[in-house]
Amino acid sequence: MAARSGIGYDVHRLVEGRPLILGGVNIPWQKGLDGHSDADVLSHAIADAILGAVGAPDIGYFFPPSDNSIKGISSMSILQKTAQEVADRGGEIINVDSSLIAEEPKILAHADEMKKNISQALGLDVVKIGIKATTNERMGFVGKGEGMAAMAVASVEI
Repeated sequence: MAARSGIGYDVHRLVEGRPLILGGVNIPWQKGLDGHSDADVLSHAIADAILGAVGAPDIGYFFPPSDNSIKGISSMSILQKTAQEVADRGGEIINVDSSLIAEEPKILAHADEMKKNISQALGLDVVKIGIKATTNERMGFVGKGEGMAAMAVASVEI
């Protein structure tokens, strides 16, 4: 087996009237992320990083926004199916690390619960999951509070 790495990035617009789901946790906030799924930007970046590490297409290929049968799908289901894709290709996820980029709300109080959810979805020990948060220094659409972004890297043996 060889170690391979993948990177992932995702961004979603903040809107009123939707829950804010990050790492499978419903964060109390006045706005949520807009998207075809639950719009969990953190989990989407992680899924893309894992898929990239095994040379697979991105989550849009597996979960196209044009597919109404998956509208509102939980990103924990996306992560479970991502882990299955790795296993089907003979691989094993080694670790994931991620950064959420947002001005507000502060999410580190929820990081342990996020790690637990992601751990369960991926079948990966919680100590092999990193979640960090930073701001965009009030610059750009993220800095203006119009959206959130996330980046992730994953290591896989295959």
